[in-house]
Amino acid sequence: MEREHQLTLYASLAARLKQAHTRVAGLQVSEEIRVQLSRKLLVITAAAKHDLAGAARRLDALMKDLDEGRFPDQGPS
Repeated sequence: MEREHQLTLYASLAARLKQAHTRVAGLQVSEEIRVQLSRKLLVITAAAKHDLAGAARRLDALMKDLDEGRFPDQGPS
C-alpha cells in the first residue's frame, strides 16, 4: 500500500516537472535565464530521488516565482 502511494506521488511530481519544463521553454526570457531555470528543474528532479516531499515543495516555490514573474538575476549587463 505504501509503495503504491509513493509511486503515485512520483508520477504526480513527474507530470508537474514535465509541465514546468514546457513552461520554462516557452518563456519570453533571455537564454541565460532559461538555462538557469532549467538547471533548477534538473536539481529538483535529482532531489526527488531522495526527498520526494522536499522536491515537491521546491517545485511549488519555483512555480510560484514564475507565476509572480520572479526570475533568476541575469547579473551585470
